[in-house]
Amino acid sequence: MAMAEAPGARAEIVEVGPRDGLQNESVHFDTARKRDFILRLLDSGLRRMEVVSFVNPKRVPQMADAEALLESLPQDRGARYVGLVLNPRGVERALRTAVHELNFVIVASDTFNRKNQGVSTGDSLAAWFEIARLAQEAKVPCGLTLAASFGCPYEGEVPLSQLVELAQRAAEAGPAEIALADTIGVAVPAEVTRRVKAVRDAVGGTPLRCHFHNTRNTGLANAWAAWQAGVRVLDASAGGIGGCPFAPSATGNIPTEDLAYLLSRSGVETGVDLPRLLETTHWLEAQLQRPVPGLLGRAGPFPPGA
Repeated sequence: MAMAEAPGARAEIVEVGPRDGLQNESVHFDTARKRDFILRLLDSGLRRMEVVSFVNPKRVPQMADAEALLESLPQDRGARYVGLVLNPRGVERALRTAVHELNFVIVASDTFNRKNQGVSTGDSLAAWFEIARLAQEAKVPCGLTLAASFGCPYEGEVPLSQLVELAQRAAEAGPAEIALADTIGVAVPAEVTRRVKAVRDAVGGTPLRCHFHNTRNTGLANAWAAWQAGVRVLDASAGGIGGCPFAPSATGNIPTEDLAYLLSRSGVETGVDLPRLLETTHWLEAQLQRPVPGLLGRAGPFPPGA
């Protein structure tokens, strides 16, 4: 029997498959199929999900139906729906919907920020202060993701001092949460430990979240390192689908089912019903007409029949 690291240990998994997962897929999911996906995730016990982005539909066509999707989702299941915003126009769109939380992104390297958002990191930081103000006035929590926190596809290493300074300045606007994102999947556990500690020391009591991609097969190890470093909120995508459409050679997020298994076997409660989630993984494979990267769907839980 798996032993708990600490009595009552619990982690929150933020499911990002409906947004970060689908945005990079060639198979188009219409609003009805996205809704079906989200309902299946709800049935598996997941309650906090990034489901839409309020961005230019010409750049990310999969996300063109944000308003319609949110209008179609149930509000009586205890779910918290998160929407990605990249500028004040996106916030204005989002605040006219039933979205529960917003998430803004600043890339920790200037070149990648220009590729991803069309402006400098400094410009995005300035926009963040305006976005945080708008969200706070509307009483809608707004978190901040620092993309490429562990490395950039264009500039290479992102100095720790650069990341810490960005986090410290951004924290002045009062984010509900700061996420460190390994957007291109270059992190290793030792660096996760180091960067989580440095950022936590810089931002005081602001809660931290981590978002890992499995590009170099270190994503789950990094998630466990983050947990051991005190991070209690981790992003994952059902089946491990997705990736940044503006990052070269991007591959998927860490699979929700694999992360839930890792945590559960380590004695950390997540609230995820693994058999139900695996049903969703198999459904997702049928929709995409290909196998998904996650491995638990192939091997199955342990012990057999669990």
